[in-house]
Amino acid sequence: MVGQMRTSQAKLGLLVAAVVLVQFFTSITGTEYYLTQLTMAAYYGLVVIGLCALMGYAGQISIGHAGFFAIGGYISALLTTYDLTPFAANPVVGLLKQAGLLFTWENLYGESLLTCAPWTAGLAAIAVAALVALVLGIPVLKLRGHYLAMATLGFGTIIYRMVLALPLFGEADGISQVPGFVLLPAGLFSPGAIMISGESNLRIFNYYVAWAVLLLGLVLLLNLMTRSRSGRALRALHSSEEAAEACGVDTSRAKLQVFVLSAVYAALAGVLLTHFNGGIGPEEATVMKSVRYVALVAVGGMISLWGTLLMGVGLSFLSLRGVFGSYDDAVFGLILLAVMLFAPGGLLQLSKRIPWQRLWSATRHRQS
Repeated sequence: MVGQMRTSQAKLGLLVAAVVLVQFFTSITGTEYYLTQLTMAAYYGLVVIGLCALMGYAGQISIGHAGFFAIGGYISALLTTYDLTPFAANPVVGLLKQAGLLFTWENLYGESLLTCAPWTAGLAAIAVAALVALVLGIPVLKLRGHYLAMATLGFGTIIYRMVLALPLFGEADGISQVPGFVLLPAGLFSPGAIMISGESNLRIFNYYVAWAVLLLGLVLLLNLMTRSRSGRALRALHSSEEAAEACGVDTSRAKLQVFVLSAVYAALAGVLLTHFNGGIGPEEATVMKSVRYVALVAVGGMISLWGTLLMGVGLSFLSLRGVFGSYDDAVFGLILLAVMLFAPGGLLQLSKRIPWQRLWSATRHRQS
């Protein structure tokens, strides 16, 4: 246990150092625009590590996590763009404003809007996602195998059709002009507000915020899986559900808890990325988006949080940079198929299956 803790701490130290070095390198070379995609990739990485906990440890396959991402993003976007100015005279609205749950800001057209504060909207969005996951998980997690996958696929499809069809969510156009997520108001530490936003002058700050959130999420999952009673129950569940039940583990409760936790991770990522991008569209709720998350978990290794994080962020970054072009979805589908056939343990585990020592010895023998 002590050895595992030291190994995790060393890996965290190396990852933090790599994050800082990347930022310095882009600043020196004048390529800070890469930080925008790295910030977005970090938020997608938050979804992926949450899904890794569900698939790798609880053994539950979800093809609907894009739905939870969309719930977080759309609800936060709706609450922070719906103008309450016509209801300003209402005592309830006045009370909410006095409590700091509402704030006034100007949109791109100079119009003054009274909406929910980003913190209020974000917490409400995450709470809704958790509640939906709880209600959905109670009946759905009784299923196994492809039945569970089909049930979560149906949930994801419902969410996609809702955001695509309802005028409240902007239909095919989505919701735009979402304000930044204010972390510190203006005048406290800087002349302007410090917030999660896509503004170029906040690019470096947002890069560090995104990776701080991702690393914090990773540390929480590592501690949960390795140092808690719930983590031991999940590891037993991963090995054999029947054996875990025989040992007194409440498998239904354990699966439901990790399902809700993974939904919270996805919703949080949806909230923060929506405010960073300044909007959200229905493409974030598509079935292919959920399949992509599953593919990223499979590439990294379903029971490897580190592998999932590295591969998930790396492939997301390449996708956001347009490396795969119009074949983006096809590439992720091909990656998922190849990993399932040739490296079911993930690409990082592939090296353990290759007899490098024998290959090296054979190469030296031929040279001699």
